[in-house]
Amino acid sequence: MKRRQFITLLGGAAAAWPLGARAQQPAIPVIGWLGTESPGSFENAIRAFRQGLGQSGYIEGRNVAMQFRWAEGQVARLPDLAADLARHPVALIATHGAGALAAKSATATTPIVFFTGGDPVQIGLVMSLKRPGGNLTGVTDLNVEVTSKRLELLHELVPGAKTFALLVNPASPTRAETVAREAQAAARILRLEIQVLNASTDGELDTVFEKISLLPLGGLVIGADAFFAARAKQLGMLAARYRLPTVFVYRDFALAGGLASYGSNTSDMFREVGIYSGRILKGDKPSELPVHQSTKVELIVNINVAKALGLEVPSTLLARADEVIE
Repeated sequence: MKRRQFITLLGGAAAAWPLGARAQQPAIPVIGWLGTESPGSFENAIRAFRQGLGQSGYIEGRNVAMQFRWAEGQVARLPDLAADLARHPVALIATHGAGALAAKSATATTPIVFFTGGDPVQIGLVMSLKRPGGNLTGVTDLNVEVTSKRLELLHELVPGAKTFALLVNPASPTRAETVAREAQAAARILRLEIQVLNASTDGELDTVFEKISLLPLGGLVIGADAFFAARAKQLGMLAARYRLPTVFVYRDFALAGGLASYGSNTSDMFREVGIYSGRILKGDKPSELPVHQSTKVELIVNINVAKALGLEVPSTLLARADEVIE
């Protein structure tokens, strides 16, 4: 072969290399998101999750992709949705609430990063908080543990009442039992009576609020649960409609007409889930990543709602509040 022909042939091959190289480049990692509710109710959570990924150097559409599966509030759908994600080539599964147990049952190899308000050891997600073991790690808060504090707060706001109600979700029996146990223990110490009521559908929420408004109760504590969390604004509006002194976990609830909220900042929690997901994509093993425990809680008081209900908020409580809505 003549030298000129060889150079021409070599140049043609070189021009083809970038195409071949691109074809052989590995696909960007895919994160599977397993949601217990609908996309609309978790917009802030997804936004915070993406922020956490960004802090770890991952930007959706650039060097990471996401696939979503939503149970639309139907817990029974979670196992099938989790199994579907496990069958796809996802690099990890991010989930929350009841989705964590469903994901764990679906795969023992794909990394899982969760957010749960319960004790992940007691629930059976991990072996220990410091050394999770297996393929799961994640973030937990004190939203269940501070149920008693919400009852104390409501009693402080409505000091003359002796009977209150607690709302739990029977579709999450373990969580419901834990929340009820915490509230009942606090009620005994405060010498109060507490009625435990159930709701696991939107229709049942309307029925429960209507029922409570007709009973001689001082107010309502809403238990920490993913079903209720996805409806924080709706619950705040129901509390305002029925003029019912109510305390819940999330700030959105107080903004929408609830009397007060006391709990963790959900956006902070999902941002941490995003950060942990990024660390795993970079090579960290979930078995060696300690479960992140958030001990920060926020007290939000809606002073306008208190005035509308004819309640006087103690100055000591206002001084403790992280935010007063006026």
